Amino acid sequence: MPMASSDKRKQTGKNRAFIQSLGHAWDGLRALFHYERNFRKHLAFGTAAVLAGLILRLNVNEWLWLMLAIFLVLIAETLNTIVEAVVDLVVGTTYHDLAKRAKDVAAGGVLLAATFAVIVGALVMLPALSRWF
Repeated sequence: MPMASSDKRKQTGKNRAFIQSLGHAWDGLRALFHYERNFRKHLAFGTAAVLAGLILRLNVNEWLWLMLAIFLVLIAETLNTIVEAVVDLVVGTTYHDLAKRAKDVAAGGVLLAATFAVIVGALVMLPALSRWF
């Protein structure tokens, strides 16, 4: 029987049904949105890019690149959050050079994805904008 996220019993085994897995995935997305300020910022910038794409009437190929860039940033931020949570779980409040390196590398991955998104945004939006003039 699928366990609701509000059940007092904590699940320690594998999910037994797809709907249970889906519920946990939605819980994860809600946690990202609720606890991660940078995820909300990336989501806001992605939404703004989609609105700009609608206004500029992007073609299918431009939409594909734009959506790839947006989702790549969101996925990178998700992975960064995972790394931070696991490192904090392991080291607690103590400092460790490897913990710092893991967190820095994960943040660097987000920076790479965001840089890619800016480049894609410029390559897609600027020509689309020039079609208006």
